[in-house]
Amino acid sequence: MDELKSEIIKFQKERDWKKFHTPENLAKSISIEAAELLEHFQWGKDYSINEVADELADVLNYCILMADALDLDIKEIVLNKMKKNAVKYPVDKARGNAAKYTEL
Repeated sequence: MDELKSEIIKFQKERDWKKFHTPENLAKSISIEAAELLEHFQWGKDYSINEVADELADVLNYCILMADALDLDIKEIVLNKMKKNAVKYPVDKARGNAAKYTEL
């Protein structure tokens, strides 16, 4: 993950784009790219895996840049969220069940 982050930050620095990558702009970009990802599934199952991969990469790139802009450790925040989810969705209640945690 560190190597991936380094490559993304290097790409950003080489182009002097950090000044444009405010948390607000990055949040917008994440949402826009996520919508572009969703668009591939809008009308059924006929999608290009390569195009989906590109859109997914765009979402991940912007998420990594957002974490960097906010000085957040990606591994730490993901593991913390997983701990919270484990409490909300205990295995004995959530296994095989797609209900929201408030409905378990």
